[in-house]
Amino acid sequence: MTSELVIDGVRIADDTDCYVIAEIGHNHQGDIDKCKALFRAAKEAGASAVKLQKRDNRSLYTRDAFDRPYDNENSFGATYGEHREALEFGFDEYRELQQFAKKLDITFFATAFDVPSADFLAELDMPAIKIASGDLRSIYLLRYVASLGRPMVVSTGVATIHDVRRAYDAVMPVNPRLCLLQCTAAYPPEFEHLDLRVIETYRSEFPDVVAGFSSHDSGIAMAVLAYSLGARVVEKHFTLNRAMKGTDHAFSLEPVGLRKMVRDLQRSRAAMGTGEKRIHPNEIAAGIKMGKKIVARHYLPTGAILGEDNLAMKSPGDGLPPYHLPDLVGRSLLRPVGPDQPVSLDDLG
Repeated sequence: MTSELVIDGVRIADDTDCYVIAEIGHNHQGDIDKCKALFRAAKEAGASAVKLQKRDNRSLYTRDAFDRPYDNENSFGATYGEHREALEFGFDEYRELQQFAKKLDITFFATAFDVPSADFLAELDMPAIKIASGDLRSIYLLRYVASLGRPMVVSTGVATIHDVRRAYDAVMPVNPRLCLLQCTAAYPPEFEHLDLRVIETYRSEFPDVVAGFSSHDSGIAMAVLAYSLGARVVEKHFTLNRAMKGTDHAFSLEPVGLRKMVRDLQRSRAAMGTGEKRIHPNEIAAGIKMGKKIVARHYLPTGAILGEDNLAMKSPGDGLPPYHLPDLVGRSLLRPVGPDQPVSLDDLG
């Protein structure tokens, strides 16, 4: 079965380029102008989409969690709740960002962390909704978001295949427009914990959905490897400056890194080819230069009987290829051939 997903008119499938999501999250630091700068930089780098995160903090966190003191270098408030509220955009900001993204011609959507946030994004008519790894077991939220009828991109960190299967079984009867992202929810993870072959597992276990990779490592090479394993969506955290205040900047890509990752992903699709082994026109010259032809080892008169003792294989390969040697052995020449001169099948008696 061939899986495909369409987000905002863009088709995602085995035969397409990788769909690259620039995960901005809250790297905008609650500043809409900074967020617009991130949108613009992501577009210029070639990203397919930009993504934020939406939380209804009062309903999402317990009172103790919301009121917990949050005093550290990355804090935007005295308590964790104040910190989260300082980073949250409201309806007017989201609408303004939607209009800005439309002018840039880049897709914009967000992660819903709770039902009120899902309703918020649906009211804005977001073209897709992301579900974070922490909600893979939130079956009610998964089904609720599925019922909104938009493409769903679901990360699968901190999970077993049984957790992924449970989420898949919850979503698919309601909404089959699903993408599953292999993810390791460490920030950043060790490379040996990325488990990229899980992408192949997803393609085998869930052949009717698109597989992808949510990458929390700080480089670009793993995205290319994920694409070669079948991932057709790659989500990568994105920032303007990795030294900025906030917990996510350190493992995010800056614009130059994102541009290089998009470039390498596009090259990967082209480089994989069709599976047919063939000779390309631009390698013929090298084949002649490095190849060999059959020549006379020394002067051979008319009637000479050819054998391995009087024939040699020498470059360039602009004559009879060496694999024809058995066709020459024991045959006689119809004309004399000088040393290092090519021998052809037309020369044989």
